[in-house]
Amino acid sequence: MTVQDVIEGFKEDAPQNAERDAYADELYQEAIRIGMELNTCYHTPKEIREIMGRLIGKPVDDTFRLFPPFYTDFGKNITLGKDVFINSCCHFQDQGGITVGDGAFIGHNVVLATINHDLQPKYNRKNHYAPIIIGKNVWIGSNATILSGVTVGDWAVVAAGAVVTKDVPPMTVVGGVPAKIIKTISE
Repeated sequence: MTVQDVIEGFKEDAPQNAERDAYADELYQEAIRIGMELNTCYHTPKEIREIMGRLIGKPVDDTFRLFPPFYTDFGKNITLGKDVFINSCCHFQDQGGITVGDGAFIGHNVVLATINHDLQPKYNRKNHYAPIIIGKNVWIGSNATILSGVTVGDWAVVAAGAVVTKDVPPMTVVGGVPAKIIKTISE
């Protein structure tokens, strides 16, 4: 059983698999342990990159910056580009996959949520996973929430407090609840 097997199990048509589910539970617990390590004492920037590398299961570029605390419930389905900055108190719910492009700035208390739940009682709040893709040089303001299945285009800006439910075109500013295009950014 591999991490990739667990990630494949999050897909809509994946069959039930008790072994995969047990391994997923181990990975959730590992994310909690590593998150506690990251968040409970001071670490140098180099140590933060090393801890994040263990958390996401892949190397983190030397240009990556993070101000803890940082929270994730899985960790292994996060991909970080170069020159990414994540400010404190962000929450990444990454089972559906989160990709953060080069040069992205993510403000305080941002939530990236890749899981939604079925509304119909007969499906017992079944999980539905969809990736979030943050393009290059995106700026996400404090307290914004980006929901599952959303792509934020290159050089877009998500205003503080926005709730993004639909894709954001490149070179635009969105804000509000739900977020709407406020303006286009000119080159």
